[in-house]
Parts: sequence; structure tokens; C-alpha cells
Amino acid sequence: MKAADRYTIETIGIPSVVLMERAALKTVEVLESRGVDTSRTLLVCGSGNNGGDGFAVARLLAEKGRKAEIFFTGKESSMSPECRIQKQIAENMGLPIFTEFPSREYTVIIDAVFGVGLSRDISGALSNVIQNMNDAPGYKVAIDIPSGVCAESGKILGTAFRADLTVAMACTKAGCELYPGKEKAGETVAVPIGIDPGFFLKVPDVCFTYEREDIPRLLPHRRADSHKGSYGHVLMITGSYGMAGASCLAAEAAYTVGAGLVQICTPEDNRVIVQQFLPEAILSCYNEFDGNKLDKLLQWADVVCIGCGLGTGEQAEKLLSHTLENVKVPCVVDADGLNLLSRNRELLRRAEAPLILTPHIMEMSRLTGMSVPEIKENRMAVLKEFTENSSAVCVLKDSRTVVAQRGKQVFVNLAGNSAMAKAGAGDVLAGTITGLLAQGMPPFEGAALGVCLHACGGDEIREHLGGYSVMARDLIRGIQMCIKKAGEQMEK
Repeated sequence: MKAADRYTIETIGIPSVVLMERAALKTVEVLESRGVDTSRTLLVCGSGNNGGDGFAVARLLAEKGRKAEIFFTGKESSMSPECRIQKQIAENMGLPIFTEFPSREYTVIIDAVFGVGLSRDISGALSNVIQNMNDAPGYKVAIDIPSGVCAESGKILGTAFRADLTVAMACTKAGCELYPGKEKAGETVAVPIGIDPGFFLKVPDVCFTYEREDIPRLLPHRRADSHKGSYGHVLMITGSYGMAGASCLAAEAAYTVGAGLVQICTPEDNRVIVQQFLPEAILSCYNEFDGNKLDKLLQWADVVCIGCGLGTGEQAEKLLSHTLENVKVPCVVDADGLNLLSRNRELLRRAEAPLILTPHIMEMSRLTGMSVPEIKENRMAVLKEFTENSSAVCVLKDSRTVVAQRGKQVFVNLAGNSAMAKAGAGDVLAGTITGLLAQGMPPFEGAALGVCLHACGGDEIREHLGGYSVMARDLIRGIQMCIKKAGEQMEK
């Protein structure tokens, strides 16, 4: 953001104080559009440019006849030039400016203490200020980012303001969407202030997301003159004794997103269950490992998915090792495949085919040797290090699933909900990604769209079944509904 500001000011020629005015104007617009009662507003301002935004918002509200008061928490000696200008204007207008937290009640409290540059824990008197803001009654709004939330990771820096609404300048900050920062940010609304969004396309560390409206343009094209072979051969090396359901869920999801032909390689014990659940699938069952038979299946496939319900025994280990050593097409590695891979990471380095790994946090812990808390606190840095040392696409599954690959901007999924936290949901995601890759999507793009579709399907089905009763197989129905709506949009 600092680089974007500098480019806009120095190269484009828009003065910093103009950007600040636009930030204040947009903040007021969002407050009005959300129906926030600003009749008695307290602006809590620091001495940097975020504080300058707050002073400007107070002035604009006063001009509209609102009672706007300011609590200045910063130091005169450390004020930015733009903040000093805005404070002087507020003083000239006669706005009340306090240096101690006022005891009166307000309809809304607006946090303009720290911006995105905060990198140290909040402590001492400022910690007390944040606590007073949180404890006070009234609606809570943050300008750009809640004070105390790390803009990059979402980590809480000692303490943090708890906002109902965050008005983000130019773009949403990752820390406002990654947990625990998301819990402090509330609803986040990004507003344009004059910074060219194209600037961020050139910055590798900037993340991106998809919205539901993007799905129609992202889905693989379906040609009128086509057949099942036109949409790919999927090989699912999945399931073990007692885990036939994982095979069924992954295979059905692959079919649901458009794959033409799915063949499931699974133990003989699963034959009847899978045939009854998914008669559309081809079955290739085994009682013991057969390398020659597996080679023929790998040669047939356009994409492979391995690991869903596979188990971690000797036979499963042979299946994974042989597959990764011989596969030539994109290969999605999920669940037990990842647990086996964590025992033999050399397979990851030796694999020649494009790999798409789909670990949840615990599986990522096994793959990296890092603890779960370490990964949660520094997930972006962990992902970057992991993908820098591998050509694989990594889909790190969590309440905010993140997709990364070396040389690509990181995809952060913002859709989905807690109703999806059920056994089998990961199998559905693995199948969804695999089905998209079968239709020719590149690994990273297919993984990102798969995550988006999976999450939007979860949102869709929750509207019908509520937040408790959604099963993994219901997610497939939700994905079907999403794709149907996307198709209707494409036809318009």
C-alpha cells in the first residue's frame, strides 16, 4: 500500500492530501449507505495518515450537521504532514478535540489510530485506549484496518479494536480476512480513492479472490460438438476397507463439475458400495498392489487424484510411491496421500508431473514439520517458503483456504461457512479440483476455481438446509446449483 501511495502521488501526481480527502469522503459514503447512526460520533485519531483520515471524516460529518468529536491519541511531534493539516482544519472549525478518552456515550466510534504499517504489539496507554473503545457502547467502525490487526497475517498485535465495519482504502487488507483478524474487522468494504487497481497486479505479494459473479467466465467451455472423451479421463486412486465413501464423494464431485469419465481404483471390498452409489463410474478393483495394472491406468488418465480414504498402510504406501514416480499428468494428492507423503518428502522433489496438494492445517504441519499454531500465525510466510521449494500447487484448507504456487499471486477464498465443517468435505473438494483439471484447466487456476466452487456450493446449500444439517454429499448438490446459476448467467 505504501508503494501504491507513492506511485499515485509521485508518478500519477495526485497529492497525498487529496487521497486523504477521498478516503474520508468514501468512509462517510459507506456509513450513510449502511444506515449507521452518526448523530454522535467519536473519532479516535493517531498521528499518522490513518489519523489524518479520521480528522477529515470528523470535519465532513460536522459539515452534515452531525456532532463529531475527536480523541487525539498521538503525539504532536510525530504527526505526518497530512495529519497535521487535517488536525489544524478541525481546530479551525472548532471541533472538540480531547486528549483523554471522553466519558460520554456515542452512537458510533471510529478507529483511526493505526494504519497498515503497524508491526509491533500495542501496549501501555494505547492498549488502554483500544480497550476503552471496545468497552464503550455504540457501533464500531475501523478506517482501513482495525488498530492492532496485522495487515499481512491477521495476527493480533497485543490487542485490537473490534469493529462491526471496516472501510478499506483501495483494497481489502489480507489481515482483515484471515483469522483471527477477520473476527476484529467485521464486514469489510473496499472503496476506491484514486489508486489504480492495476498497480497491484504487478505485485507478487498481493493476494486475490473470486466472487460468485466470476464463476461464469472461469468455468471450462462446453462445446456443442463434443462427447465424454472431450472432458477428460479421471483416475481416482481412493478408498480403503471401510472408507468407500471417500471414493464416492470425490468421484461424484468430479462428474458434477463436468469431467467426462471417472475411473475409480479401489480395493475389491468397495466394489458393491461404489457401484450402488455411483453407477456412472468405471471400477478397477484390486486385492493387492499390481504395478503393471497401475501403469496402464496412469497411461489412460488425463488427471489423477490419490489419497481420499486411501489409508496409510503398506499397500497404500506402494500405490502413492508408484503413482508419483510414474504419473505424467496433473495429480491431486489429498488426505492420506499427504500423510504418506510427509513420511517420504523425497517423492515430492522427484515427481515430474504437476502436483496439487490439498492439506488441511494438521496435514500441513506434518508436511513441513511446523506446529499448527506456527502455521496459523504465519500461514502466508509458511506457504511462500513451501512453494518456493517445490513446483507444486498448495491448497491450504482452513476457514480461509489459500491457494499458492511459486510465481503466482496467492488466491484467498472468502466464500464458505461453518456448515461445511463435516467429514467428507475435503473429498468433495479434491474431486471438484480434479474434475476441473480433467477439462484442461491449468493446475493453479483449476485449484483456485475448485476452492471457490466448493465454498459457494456450501453457501448455496446452507440457505436450504441451515448451518447444522449440511452433509458432505449436500455440498455436491450446492455446487450443482451454483453451476446451474452460472450457466444461466452465461446464456443472458
